[in-house]
Amino acid sequence: MSANPDLKELSGYLDPATEFVENQTGTNDALRIGNIPRITVHGFCLTETTMRIAEAAMEDRRMTKAHLKLDMGGIPSAIDTFQQAPTPNLIIVEISGAQEDFLQNLDHLAEYCDAGTKVIVIGDVNDVTLYRDLIARGVSEYLITPVTVFQLIGAIGNLYGDPEAEPLGRTIAFFGAKGGCGSSTIAHNSAWSLSRGFQSEVVVTDLDLPFGTAGLDFNQDPLQGVYEAVSSPDRLDETYLDRILSKCSEHLSLLAAPATLERTYDHGEKSFELLLETMKASMPHVVLDVPHVWNSWIKHTLLNVDEIVLVAEPDLANLRNAKNVVDTLKQLRPNDSPPVLVMNRVNVPKRPEIKPDEFAGALGLSVQSAIPFDPQLFGTAANNGQMIGEMDGKHAVTRVFGELAQAVSGKVQPSAAPRSALAGLLSKLKRKAG
Repeated sequence: MSANPDLKELSGYLDPATEFVENQTGTNDALRIGNIPRITVHGFCLTETTMRIAEAAMEDRRMTKAHLKLDMGGIPSAIDTFQQAPTPNLIIVEISGAQEDFLQNLDHLAEYCDAGTKVIVIGDVNDVTLYRDLIARGVSEYLITPVTVFQLIGAIGNLYGDPEAEPLGRTIAFFGAKGGCGSSTIAHNSAWSLSRGFQSEVVVTDLDLPFGTAGLDFNQDPLQGVYEAVSSPDRLDETYLDRILSKCSEHLSLLAAPATLERTYDHGEKSFELLLETMKASMPHVVLDVPHVWNSWIKHTLLNVDEIVLVAEPDLANLRNAKNVVDTLKQLRPNDSPPVLVMNRVNVPKRPEIKPDEFAGALGLSVQSAIPFDPQLFGTAANNGQMIGEMDGKHAVTRVFGELAQAVSGKVQPSAAPRSALAGLLSKLKRKAG
């Protein structure tokens, strides 16, 4: 046996996790793969052949929801890109040349990868030792050239179609300490900033069924939305969700509230659970605009989201309510991080206010964002159905929303110092025995 045996020679000795390398044959496996969710994919190829295959794969009907960007240059180009930009859901890199060099480059790339990023490596070496080195570094898949369109689609589908894998999405709930404190406006602007700044798919879900304002804020008037989703649990899946979503921009979608009083909305504790699970399975970021009420389904929703943003104004009533909310969440979510505190409408002329730092100190929190009182700016945006960043991308408030989006995104600031090792950041390859 040679010192560097190829995988076919060792086919009788490989453990089940390596069987996929030698079985990259036909189209049947790819044809059984469902539609790929709304992920962002950035590929870095070395050869024109691989580039053409990747382009053809992204034109396939299964990939219509995914957003793809392709560049030449392999791992070095990826490193240059992600030193200054957030990493997407999936990175595809082609490798060639000396093994020591590209493994070293792969370790360097790992320093700039977010925890949720997956990596597919395409290479021309059919070697079990290399495969094991890549898997040990947290690489999700290794494909051997020449790669076919269906192999690439199948590899992506397997990464995001595994029922045992963690959900794709991150749920972020915006909740106001008091009615009318501006929680919805902050939720909508933060979602817009998140979709724009990270080029990542975001869905805004307006849970204020009778009085929701998301449709107005995004200048949308969809015929279907949240009510239809929760009223038809037997029909609710990713396909049905696609039909009732309203597209606001390239990376931002809306699941609107009916905002009518033709019916009452007396939902049970778990009425929204299936909807949230379905959105998490197909959307990287789910922003929930939660109304200022307290009932069983609101409590259940806040209990199960990934991140909570608590919005308050700097007065006594807001402080009392915020204290109750923080104490309750601490009991309900003892092992989760505390809410992210946003102070809104700060520095209203002639209004006595509690200083934001004192307000936060009473809650045992720190102020993530303090948004100044600016009725002209926010009123004009609301009346125009625009976000603040659309009106004035250089305004100080636009930067505040960008920083808030960064804080709740679960992603590391692109210009930050290098990050931890790839094995700790990328999802481990999970394979069942064939």
